[in-house]
Amino acid sequence: MLAEYAWLRKVPTRTDGDLDDADQATLSGTQLPPDPLVPVGYERKDTTASLSMLVGNVAFSFVTAAAFSRFDRFLFRHRVSNVGRRRGSFLTAMVLWDFLYYWDHRWMHEVRLLWANHVTHHSSQRYNLSTALRQPWSGFLTFWVFAPMPLLGYASKTTMRAGQLNLLYQYWIHTEAIDRLPAAAEQVLNTPSHHRVHHGANQQYLDKNYGGILIVWDRLFGTFEPEVRRIKYGLTKNIKTYNPLRIAYHEMADIARDVRSAGNMRDRLGYVLRRPGWKPVAR
Repeated sequence: MLAEYAWLRKVPTRTDGDLDDADQATLSGTQLPPDPLVPVGYERKDTTASLSMLVGNVAFSFVTAAAFSRFDRFLFRHRVSNVGRRRGSFLTAMVLWDFLYYWDHRWMHEVRLLWANHVTHHSSQRYNLSTALRQPWSGFLTFWVFAPMPLLGYASKTTMRAGQLNLLYQYWIHTEAIDRLPAAAEQVLNTPSHHRVHHGANQQYLDKNYGGILIVWDRLFGTFEPEVRRIKYGLTKNIKTYNPLRIAYHEMADIARDVRSAGNMRDRLGYVLRRPGWKPVAR
């Protein structure tokens, strides 16, 4: 983080505001219009909020890890295959975890209840290594997605290590200090460029590039988007707060408000289980 901070201090300032005009230009040779000068990189309150979210995440993770471990061991005892016990199984575990992570991540953007957990990670309007630490406090909502691993015979230790390495890989891609990797890497791996797109609030970039280590899943399932326009980070409607409790639970509060206002059970379920931003059709 210190090295990235030092590098970003030397980068010319650019806009973090609305990008209506700049959105029309690309990063590949087109002259961009002048922007209002807004600092790039780190900001004390924003970084402090991200670190506070990490502290909460670590505290809650003890409960989450215990629940996941019991769930994992139960499924392992009832496994339907021993694929995970074969030679070279750790490599296949890494690939399988990454595949399941793609769907886990995608569903967190497509189901509002799950988005209420994940939205915390997208709430910063800056993009740096501290953003990677802005983690949710209710990760238990989606650990069931990884059930195929113990069912296929992958031991708990193998599964946990695969998940930890996947998460560790994603730390370094939260940066603007790296532009592009070699073309071959950009084709296969999730890179800083690809993940910047994922954090973009621009309409073109919404709900794209879900991969953890590999970007091939996005290319395969139609959710890949290259970085070609200047990125506006954050949410489509930013919450404008550094309060960790507000960051962690603002979407849950909004869901509760919408459910209370709904006129029937179908709409209540829609507010919880349909896409973020869903509204019932006026009758």
